[in-house]
Amino acid sequence: MRLKEALLRSNSLFIAWAVIASFGTYFCMYAFRKPFNAGLYQGLELWDVSYKAVLIISQVAGYTLSKFAGIKVISELKHSSRIGLIIGLILVAEIALLFFGLVPYPYNFVFLFINGLPLGMVYGVVFSFLEGRRFTEMLAMGLNISVVVASGILKTFYIEIHRVFPGISEFWMPFFMGALFLPFFLLFVWMLSVIPAPSAEDISLRTERVPMTKQDKQLVMRQFGFPIVCLVIFYATLVVVRDFRDNFTIEIWNEIDVNWGSSVLTTTEMITGIVVLVIIGSLAFVRDNVIGFRLTNLILFASIFLMGLGTFLFQGNLINGFYWMLMVGLGTFLAYTVLQTVVFERMIALFRIKANAGYFVYICESIGYMGSVGLLLYKEFFIKDLSWSKVLMQFTYIQLFLGFVLLAFANIYLERHRASREQKSGDPTLAAI
Repeated sequence: MRLKEALLRSNSLFIAWAVIASFGTYFCMYAFRKPFNAGLYQGLELWDVSYKAVLIISQVAGYTLSKFAGIKVISELKHSSRIGLIIGLILVAEIALLFFGLVPYPYNFVFLFINGLPLGMVYGVVFSFLEGRRFTEMLAMGLNISVVVASGILKTFYIEIHRVFPGISEFWMPFFMGALFLPFFLLFVWMLSVIPAPSAEDISLRTERVPMTKQDKQLVMRQFGFPIVCLVIFYATLVVVRDFRDNFTIEIWNEIDVNWGSSVLTTTEMITGIVVLVIIGSLAFVRDNVIGFRLTNLILFASIFLMGLGTFLFQGNLINGFYWMLMVGLGTFLAYTVLQTVVFERMIALFRIKANAGYFVYICESIGYMGSVGLLLYKEFFIKDLSWSKVLMQFTYIQLFLGFVLLAFANIYLERHRASREQKSGDPTLAAI
C-alpha cells in the first residue's frame, strides 16, 4: 500500500517503476521464446525441410493462433485476472520447452508449437497496465526496448553459454534459458501488479480503457473498419520483415560478412533500441492528441523509407552489412513499436472510442504472424535456392511501396472522418488533421 502511494505521489518514480517492470517482464518472456533460434540444428531435416525451419514454423504457428485468441481474450480481459493469466502463460511455455528437450528428434517440434500458443498473449497483458495514461508512450518505452533488444541479447547470451557448457544440447538449451529467467520474470510481474490504476486526469486525456463487449467491437469496425484494415495489412508486412530478419539473422550474417562476430547481434539491436527509446518516449510530451497522431504517422512514413534506403545503399556497395542490418532493423522496429504502442493509443484518445489498444493490436498481430508463417513456407518450398539476404532485400522494397500506399489511404480516411465529425459536433479539435 505504501509503495502504491509513493508511486502516485511521484511521477518520476511511477514512470521509472513502470518502465522497468514492463521491460523486465517482456524481456524475460523472450527467454522462453527466442533463444532456440540461435541453434543451427545442422544436418537435421524433416519432410525435406531443414529442421530449424520446421521448428520456427511450428512455434510461429502456435504464436499466430495465440494472437487470434488474444483478439477476444485481451480485449475482454478484466484487470483482476491479469496477473494469474500472465504467470500461467509462461509456465505452460516452460513446460513445453521441457518436453522439447525430453522428446527425441524429429517428434519434438510439436512442443515448440505448444510453446508458442501461450506466449502470443503476454504482450497484451503487459500493455494493459500501461495504456490509457498521459505518460503511456513514456511508460511503454521499456516494453518497446525489450521488443527491440531482447532477441539479439538473448541469442548472444545463448551462444556464449553454449560455448561454456557445450555438453548442453541444442534441444535442452531453450528449457535451460527459460528456467534461468523464470525467477526474474516473477519479480517483474510483481512489479507490474503494484502499478496504480489510471488517474482521473489520465482518463480525461486518453479515455478510459475498459473490457470490450461484442457490441463495442462491432461499432468500432463499422466506424473505422477501412483504416483499420489498411493498418492491419501494413502491420502484417512489418511483422513478416521483422520476423524474417530476426529468425534468420545468423544465416543472413553468414552471407553478408563471413567474419562477423556474435557481438553485432547485440550492438545493432542496442543502437536501434536507444533510437526507438528517444523517439517514442518524446511523444509522451505531446499532450495534444491531434499533433501526437500526426507525428506518429510521420514516423511511420520515415521508418519505411529508411528500410528501403538502407537496402538500396547496401546493394550499391555504399554501406557495409552492419549498417544495412542496422537501418533495416531500425526502420522495422520503429514502425512496429509506433503501431503497437502509439497509433492505436492516440486513435482511441482522439476519437474517444470505447475500446482498448489490445483489441486493435491483436487484430494486426494475428494477420501479421499468419503472413510470417506464409513467408517461411514459401521460402522453404518455392525459393530454396534464393539466399536469405536477398529475400530480406526484396521484402524491404515491398514494405516501402505497399506501406506508403496503405498509410496514405488510412490517413485520408481518418482526415475525412474527423472533418465530418467536426461539422456535426462543432468541436474544432476533431478537424485539425
